[in-house]
Amino acid sequence: MAGSPSAVAGTVRLGTPVGRGVLATTILGSAMAFLDGTVVNIALPAIGKQFGAALAGLQWTVTGYTLTLAAFVLVGGSLGDRFGRRRVFLIGVVWFALASLACGLAPSIGFLVAFRALQGVGSALLTPGALALIQSVFHPDDRAKAVGAWSGLASIAGAAGPLVGGWLIEYASWRWIFLINLPLAAAVVAIALRYVPESRETTTGHFDVPGAVLGAVGLAGVTYALVEAGAKGLGAPSVVLTGLLGVAGLVAFVLVERRSPAPMMPLSLFGSREFSAANALTLTAYGALGAVFFFFATYLQVVGGYKPLAAGLASLPTTIVMMLLSSRVGGLTTKIGPRRLMTAGGALTAVGTLILATAGHHPNYWAHIFPALLVFSLGLVMIAVPVTVTVLNSTTVERAGIASGVNNAVARAAGALAVAAFPLLVGLKGEGYADPAELEPAFSKAMMLSALLFAVSGAIAWFGIRDRVVQPTPEHPVEEPQCQTCLPIGSPPMEPHRDRDADRQRAGA
Repeated sequence: MAGSPSAVAGTVRLGTPVGRGVLATTILGSAMAFLDGTVVNIALPAIGKQFGAALAGLQWTVTGYTLTLAAFVLVGGSLGDRFGRRRVFLIGVVWFALASLACGLAPSIGFLVAFRALQGVGSALLTPGALALIQSVFHPDDRAKAVGAWSGLASIAGAAGPLVGGWLIEYASWRWIFLINLPLAAAVVAIALRYVPESRETTTGHFDVPGAVLGAVGLAGVTYALVEAGAKGLGAPSVVLTGLLGVAGLVAFVLVERRSPAPMMPLSLFGSREFSAANALTLTAYGALGAVFFFFATYLQVVGGYKPLAAGLASLPTTIVMMLLSSRVGGLTTKIGPRRLMTAGGALTAVGTLILATAGHHPNYWAHIFPALLVFSLGLVMIAVPVTVTVLNSTTVERAGIASGVNNAVARAAGALAVAAFPLLVGLKGEGYADPAELEPAFSKAMMLSALLFAVSGAIAWFGIRDRVVQPTPEHPVEEPQCQTCLPIGSPPMEPHRDRDADRQRAGA
């Protein structure tokens, strides 16, 4: 990499050229992941048609990316802390762009799945760095404004994703949803090398490589078993063996994390009842969310006859509701606490998905889809924002970064496992996704199962979360929390830093 700009990290002001350059870098970098997260599901029917792919290939197109992102995102944050946040961020951007190029040129579904997994690794290096750069580069007085600007402008990029992606798929090719990342990556690298100063942590903590590898092996094994069980049956030797390997990997992951001097996922965090409940809620709610969006765009195109652009625009109300109401819900959370909001959110998302389940063979957008998405989106924003507050309030300030990173990894893993399991549970396999007569009843069952998971998440909130209302004073005003999972679906997680104080204590021991 080229030498760092002369600006000193921690001193940059928002209105300066360097400040604007840092914002442009982080927004454009996040936009790459946002675009892929919001449009890949829309492209699945076109990908399946071109390659003659079975449902398992489409599942792996989604889960291959999500698995590697979930497995390595905490490692990505740690690498940035040690070797330089700008450096690791740019490595992630270039990696992501090269993997995107490979995805866009993939000659078969197998190659596409492999390149998507590589793309997830790049995203794991890229996504923690966006907010980490903002928090480390800007002057303390400007950090909150910078985060707000990044959140708002990156959300606009996410909102444009379905429009741009749907248009590319319909009028060009699905390959362009990956190739469009190349000019974005080039712009990010050029701006970052000119304006973004380098920063790193002075820490000597060890990397939890065994934990990352075992976590990836465990998730991949379980996911492979679930995906292949749909085509080969639950009793197939390959399904049984990989399922057992996955379970063994996850058990070994827990054992290694218990003994590691610097664990990727400190199990001591789960000693907090609220942290455990918040992650159980995340597992159920984001699992249901992953299933909804995996089925939804394909259902609209195959059963409803929507064009890719129309299918992309159909989900836009969710992004708009999240953008408009996230800040308000954040303020409300500090006033009344998260418990009732998340309980109501679980109920509303359940109702919304049940309405989707009744859309039938000829879904009318204004009669069926829009009302369902409106109710669903209101519930989703009442889950996404308060769960962030709960996670951050469940531990100390020093461990807030690693707590939020763990919660985001759980959300990504939940989505991957749901995409793997739901087709098996609803009896959809092979090329059934391309047959309206098979997809419509499977979609209805998937929405009902999702509604059940959302209802369970609401129950977890009611019985497992306590309201902590912080009263503002002139000396200690309460700021509205920044939501970590309220950005468009598929958005990158916030900064998943390790427990730095614990690292320093270990290093000095």
